[in-house]
Amino acid sequence: MKVGFLGLGIMGRPMARNLLKGGHDVVVWARRAESMAPLAEAGATTAASAADVARQVEVVISMVADAPDVEQVMLGEHGVAGGASANPAGLVAVDMSTIAPAAARDIAAKMQAKGIDFLDAPVSGGEVGAIAGTLSIMAGGSAAAFAKARPAFDCLGKNVVHVGDSGAGQVAKACNQIVTGMGVLAVAEAMCFAQQAGADPAKVREALLGGFAYSKILENHGQRMLDRNFKPGFKSWMHQKDLNIVMHSAHALGLMLPGAAATAQMFNAMVGSGLGEEDSIAVLKLLEKLSGQQ
Repeated sequence: MKVGFLGLGIMGRPMARNLLKGGHDVVVWARRAESMAPLAEAGATTAASAADVARQVEVVISMVADAPDVEQVMLGEHGVAGGASANPAGLVAVDMSTIAPAAARDIAAKMQAKGIDFLDAPVSGGEVGAIAGTLSIMAGGSAAAFAKARPAFDCLGKNVVHVGDSGAGQVAKACNQIVTGMGVLAVAEAMCFAQQAGADPAKVREALLGGFAYSKILENHGQRMLDRNFKPGFKSWMHQKDLNIVMHSAHALGLMLPGAAATAQMFNAMVGSGLGEEDSIAVLKLLEKLSGQQ
C-alpha cells in the first residue's frame, strides 16, 4: 500500500520507518527538509507539501503537535484536502496526534464535506513504542476507513482498537492520559516517600511489583526514576497539554475529575519550573525539590 506520512518528529520518524520496514511505499513531508532526509535515505519518497502527498497515496497519516497544526495540515493552504481531489483512488486521512475530541469531530466533519474519510487515531507508548512498532492505537471514524488504514496500523502498533465514531479515539486517548498522568505522579510520590522515610526505593519498587500495585508505569518508569534517566520519550509539556485537553473537555461535560485536576496542576508546575522539556517522569525532581530532598 502507498502511505503518506506528515510530521517527522520524535514519534513520526520511527513510525514512518516502521511503515517502510512493513513493505509499504511511503511518501513523507515535513516543514523542515532536513527532517525528511533520513527517511529518504531509508527509501521513502519526499514531497513538496501535504497536498502533494495526498495526491499520491491511499492513506495519509499526520503526527503533529496540536489541533491547530492538524487543521492546518489537513485543511490549510497546500493541505491534504487540496491534494485529495486529484487522487483518483480516493483517500483516507488519519491523524495520530493527540487533540481534543471536539476538535477531532470538527475536522472530521470538514473533511467529510470534501469527500474525504477521516480517522482520529491517537497512540500510546511513547518514543519507545514508536521505535519498536508496539504502540497502542485507538481509532475513531467509520469502519470502512478503519479497515483501509488497518494494514498501516499493524506496522505501527500491537494493540489496535476501533473505538467508535469520530472523536472516540481521542476520548480513549484522554482516558489514557488521565491514567498515565496519575500513574506517573503516583509512582514518583511513592519513590519520594520511600527515600524520605528511610527505605531503599529500589527495594520498595521490587516489593510493589509483586502485588496489586504492579503497573507498567511502576515497572518501566519506576526503573527510569531509579536510574535518574529523564531523557524525554514523552516531554512534560506534552503531558501538560494533554491534561489540559482532559480538563477543558471535563468542564464542557460538567464532570468532576479531582485526580486529573491535581495531576494537571503538577504538570503546570513542572513547565513553570523549567522542566517542560524533560520527560514527564521528571515530576520526581519537582516532588524532591518541594520535599527538600537532594
